[in-house]
Amino acid sequence: MIDTPPSAAARDTAVLVNEMWAALRPLTAARIGLPRTGASLATPALLDFRLAHARARDAVGAALDSDALKAALAALDLPALVCRSATNDRRTYLMRPDQGRQLDQASLALLQASASRGGLAIVLADGLSAQATQSHTLPLLQALLPLLVAQGWAVAPVVLLHNGRVAAGDKVARALQAEAVLVLIGERPGLSSPDSLGAYITWAPGPGTSDADRNCVSNIRPQGLAPEAAAAKIAWLLDQMRKQQRSGVALKDLTGQRLQGD
Repeated sequence: MIDTPPSAAARDTAVLVNEMWAALRPLTAARIGLPRTGASLATPALLDFRLAHARARDAVGAALDSDALKAALAALDLPALVCRSATNDRRTYLMRPDQGRQLDQASLALLQASASRGGLAIVLADGLSAQATQSHTLPLLQALLPLLVAQGWAVAPVVLLHNGRVAAGDKVARALQAEAVLVLIGERPGLSSPDSLGAYITWAPGPGTSDADRNCVSNIRPQGLAPEAAAAKIAWLLDQMRKQQRSGVALKDLTGQRLQGD
């Protein structure tokens, strides 16, 4: 069988399609209009996909550098306590989410000894991307702290939590006797975002607290929600939590409506 070259019309159509996708690609991080060779992805697109997948896997397995974070927090005049969940290694952390929601006994004792009734507990946890926590929590806190001071919040010592899940923040808040808890944690990596940071905020966490009792601000990173915008949203939620004495599904995030009305 002899292959026949594509017609001029087919070539023109291919050029137009490529130009259309080229105009759309800068508008999204999604992989759209990927070039193909026959039924397979072209080599550059395939290699880019494999690199993104490797970065996501690395993010899940990376460890939190609590010493570096503690030194950076000291520059912000924020004392820090290094704690651990009930699991000591990443493999167990990934396989046993329940252990990541608990604190080990030494950490619990340390927090109880540092308790001061009321105020806000802030937890920096590695979650599923220590890279996100390592890179983005300090710019976020730099923007957030002046807003917290203006609202009159007393901030407990910041807790650096190894192998922690969101719900471990409830145990931290109860041990510190805090009114509310803000958990800054690395979110599950995607193929375009291995370093996305999430903020989970809970009012008066207790033994019966569930995910429905939390408010979440997600995708905090330079290519997503900027630290200044995230800080403004978090501060608004914290202020409303204290005024309304509730959080989660009972507290709607109206910051978007407020900004539209400004």
